[in-house]
Amino acid sequence: MKIIILGANKVGAALAENLAKEANDITVVDPNATRLRELKDRLDIATVEGQVSYPNILENAGARDADMLIAITESDEVNLVACQIAYSLFRTPKKICRLRSNSYVAEKKLFCPEGIPIDVVISPEQEVSHYIKSLIDLPGSLQVLDFADGLVQLVGVKATHGGPLVNQEISALREHMPNVDTRVAAIFRKNRPIMPEGSTVIEEGDEVFFIAAKEDIRDVMSEMRKVDQPYKKIMIAGGGNIGERLAASLEKKYRTKIIEMDYERCKDLTERLKSTTVLHGDASNQEMLIGESIEDTDVFLALTNNDDANIMSSLLAKRMGAARVMTLIANPAYVDLIQSGEIDIAISPQQATIGSLLTHIRKGDVVNVYSLRRGAAEAMEAIAHGDKNTSKVVGKQVEDIALPEGTTIGAVVRDNKVFIAHDDFVIETDDHVIMFLVDKKRIPELERLFQVGLTFF
Repeated sequence: MKIIILGANKVGAALAENLAKEANDITVVDPNATRLRELKDRLDIATVEGQVSYPNILENAGARDADMLIAITESDEVNLVACQIAYSLFRTPKKICRLRSNSYVAEKKLFCPEGIPIDVVISPEQEVSHYIKSLIDLPGSLQVLDFADGLVQLVGVKATHGGPLVNQEISALREHMPNVDTRVAAIFRKNRPIMPEGSTVIEEGDEVFFIAAKEDIRDVMSEMRKVDQPYKKIMIAGGGNIGERLAASLEKKYRTKIIEMDYERCKDLTERLKSTTVLHGDASNQEMLIGESIEDTDVFLALTNNDDANIMSSLLAKRMGAARVMTLIANPAYVDLIQSGEIDIAISPQQATIGSLLTHIRKGDVVNVYSLRRGAAEAMEAIAHGDKNTSKVVGKQVEDIALPEGTTIGAVVRDNKVFIAHDDFVIETDDHVIMFLVDKKRIPELERLFQVGLTFF
């Protein structure tokens, strides 16, 4: 597929890296020559220097025969204009636009051929806020992913001392929980993936990803670690777009506070949020944290746009008694360095955004895509179509499907019912099939597997 990415920022660079590994024809456009040179030095892609919304620059990038244009610069207005020009002058078939301002995102009627011709709108702030809320709603989780409209979840947890299944084989799950059906999709041990089998022993410190019906998730988590009590008190450092969105989604259920340094922004937040306590101050100020009872805080979230400030305030909050600390980190190089130390969860806005983008890029009838462990693996939901003559999956048992190496089918949703995909389970047309891939180079093979052909005799 020929894809033009407008913007060589962190999201654009991460997306280019993901797509270049999958044999796509990628061109990145940006006015910053240094950014482009750094990308081209490490990726097999084309680059074009210039203003991304200029017609001649888009033409130089190959907009006339591109399959897709993805506008993800930091400017909403530049992204909107670029998509309009791509449609008006070059009839680019698919246009994806990153928008940060809720004023644009909320106006759904804007985005249509008669208005602004954008096929997909991506809101990073919305994606990150939803992701963080999922972690808060499921205490003790490292990652929570929804499939089939929330009927199924893939959850990552760290196995800890005291978990009933720790130091036991995975097959013991059936004995421990005879009435709950689940499947361990993958294990990461010392940052290396392990494809789980029934005889695999779960060790303390393993990151275990398992899949189950949503109502069974907490029961399965209790096998890996002691059950965490529900959170009650949430403190957010940073009242920007992400902080505000998150507070608005949490304040009905949790006692929520926001600490924001900008006084005018504090006034705006006070007017828009209903029950959140808005505090004017510095979240890295020790006296302020003491005054706000940081030692009684269940979750401290550092969500400013400054990585260093987020890391420092998180470390301080943790040392002063916050039970759990989550930190927004824009620089991907920092994420693996700080997680699993004093900071419990490092959140990458790039990965949250890329998951949404990949959903609209994948071939075949792919409805959900998520990056796991900061891009080390991927989870995908695809819909099976056709029959046994036109599909490589329909009518076959799971064990007979020619899955790419490093891929497992975790669950299937059929008529709003969840089935864990054991080896003898037969895939039917219109099934939602949820898969886990350790080797992302195999993604094109998996996409082809779910594409319907004239015949496969």
